[in-house]
Amino acid sequence: MKPNALSLATLLALGLLPPAQAEDPHERAKELDALIVTASPLRPSSEQVIKPITVLSGAELDQRKAATLGETVARETGVQSSFFGAGVGRPIIRGQDGARVQVLQGGVASLDASTVSVDHAVTIEPFLADQIEILRGPATLLYGPGAVGGAINVEDGRIAESLPERSLSGRAELRASNVDDGHTGLFRLDAASRSGLVFHLDGFRREAEDYRIPDAFEAAFHDEEHEEEPEGPLDRLENSAQETLGGALGLSWVGERGFLGAAISTYRSDYGIPGHAHGGHEEEEEEAHEDEHEDEHGHDEETVRIDLRQDRLDVRGALLSPTAWAERVNLRLSHSDYGHTELEGDEIGTRFDNQGLEGRIEVVQPLGSDWRSAWGTQFSSRDFEAIGDEAFVPPSRTRDLGLFWLAERDSEAWKWELGARTDRTRVEVEGGAGRSFTGFSTSFGTQWRLSEALHLSLGYDRAQRAPSAEELFSDGPHLATQGYEVGDAGLGRETANQLELGLHLHVGPLDAKAAVFHNRFDDFIYLAETGLEEDDLPLRQWSQADARFNGFEAEARLRLAESEVGDWDVRVFGDSVRAQLADGGNLPRIAPDRFGSELLWRFEGWRASVGAVRYGSQGRVAEFETPTKGHTLVDAHLSYHFDVGDAGWELFLDGRNLGDRVAQVHTSYLKDRAPLPGRSLSMGVRVLF
Repeated sequence: MKPNALSLATLLALGLLPPAQAEDPHERAKELDALIVTASPLRPSSEQVIKPITVLSGAELDQRKAATLGETVARETGVQSSFFGAGVGRPIIRGQDGARVQVLQGGVASLDASTVSVDHAVTIEPFLADQIEILRGPATLLYGPGAVGGAINVEDGRIAESLPERSLSGRAELRASNVDDGHTGLFRLDAASRSGLVFHLDGFRREAEDYRIPDAFEAAFHDEEHEEEPEGPLDRLENSAQETLGGALGLSWVGERGFLGAAISTYRSDYGIPGHAHGGHEEEEEEAHEDEHEDEHGHDEETVRIDLRQDRLDVRGALLSPTAWAERVNLRLSHSDYGHTELEGDEIGTRFDNQGLEGRIEVVQPLGSDWRSAWGTQFSSRDFEAIGDEAFVPPSRTRDLGLFWLAERDSEAWKWELGARTDRTRVEVEGGAGRSFTGFSTSFGTQWRLSEALHLSLGYDRAQRAPSAEELFSDGPHLATQGYEVGDAGLGRETANQLELGLHLHVGPLDAKAAVFHNRFDDFIYLAETGLEEDDLPLRQWSQADARFNGFEAEARLRLAESEVGDWDVRVFGDSVRAQLADGGNLPRIAPDRFGSELLWRFEGWRASVGAVRYGSQGRVAEFETPTKGHTLVDAHLSYHFDVGDAGWELFLDGRNLGDRVAQVHTSYLKDRAPLPGRSLSMGVRVLF
């Protein structure tokens, strides 16, 4: 591991810390019985929510954390990840992604450009997360049109809502990986005063070289159009290196009647877009054009990198019992200054700038003795601009205003949830006419507790989404995705109608959950391959048609044994989604079926697991889309926790893709040119105090 300034600062900070009150941080991380879903203004526990939801926290979250948010949550049922190189991975929920899956930081949108194009990274650092909440299915009532498919909310603790248990606490971590010669360092400090002020400081840095790929990649992905074999095995994926750093300062005042706080943060990333040129795979082109390194647009196809930055301000507050009829009032406000530049070799290609603002006010109040409700408003604005020869989206301004209402009733045998929301969206482009849309969404759900062991749930959601500026007005070449994208200014709003049936069984050592769903989309918007070319690039057209999504997801955890040599658990899970156009044909880039299992062991300070996930082949492809072979990924984890004074230390070793399998990500435009990393081992140390 290479030394760097952040690592040295982290170790220095640990050495200067005063002793804290005695408490076992490892035990503190185990307290997961009452995980609160902060994504909802009603603040239920994860077990009280009717809709499928998963909350990752504590030791389980530490084990799952990865370089991207998508990879971090990809082992949860119904959730997979996009892939555009090691620096980009956005969550895909039940086959839906992009503008239909809202990614949130502290309950407010990430305010980056990750929905504009699949090569744009999410500006949230998973290694700093305290808790990640995964809402499957429509979450429109809470978060507006951008959550038709679901939402991922990351809580990072940068703005404290309550006084910490100790006056000074924190954590730090150092890790290194062999597959990319990578290293990561991060730290976090939280300090509280007697007057109710809580101070927060965090920082992180990740660096990685081009990652190694499986030896079988050459044979599995060799282009049959090239008769000559590549010279020697392909060892690393060219142009997959990345460097990411950032940090935040937060200050909160916490009193008996609520809290008010603010945080400023920065995020910087420089990552490559692999697959534009590939050693032996491009051998004949290189021989035929050895003196022509640039195409007619002037971009160097061998090297495309993205230089990204975001500066963000967050304000959050809550007032408890402000009036006799209100239980709580919540305020969230965020402003983001985002930009990234696509670098073509040493030249600046296209620059993207996004000024984002979002806020929401929520009022929680009781309705009689049994009902609780929350109502409020959410507003957002986005000023987006792309400058350069490949500026495929014109400068645009998007404004959205939403009003929402939620209610729930919880009794001994039944729980009921219902709500409604309306949104007004205005999209304007420079030098052209704008479009306005009005959407209306409703939700109904009930849970029947047949017994302590068995719960059944039924839910119906109707959600509407206005088309984005990219879907309406794109018109130009996009170098990173190697395509020519064309929008349709005549697109209308799309409407999703989802019906879902769920089951939760808890009998002794067995805990099992399952759900089946049917989602009928009217006027579904998707990016279709046309089979044509424009400027020597594949022409992709934003289109609209009725579509159907059907699927299931299931998970079971069984306690095998509690013995003198440790506790043994086994977890199995599987999910599937079938996405088709109503008049026939498959939708493109739909995640394949999966089945996975995992064996877990705990003994005193030791934790270990080994598991495998089988990704099926994806042959149900859209027109002009190629099928994808299946693959199996084997992972393992080992950690040991011990205490030194008042600090808890943990040594860990993670292994991923231990079988060194070639793995295509069917949802990726790069699936035929950029496989997942090969066999990877990472090790490190973390401390909690």
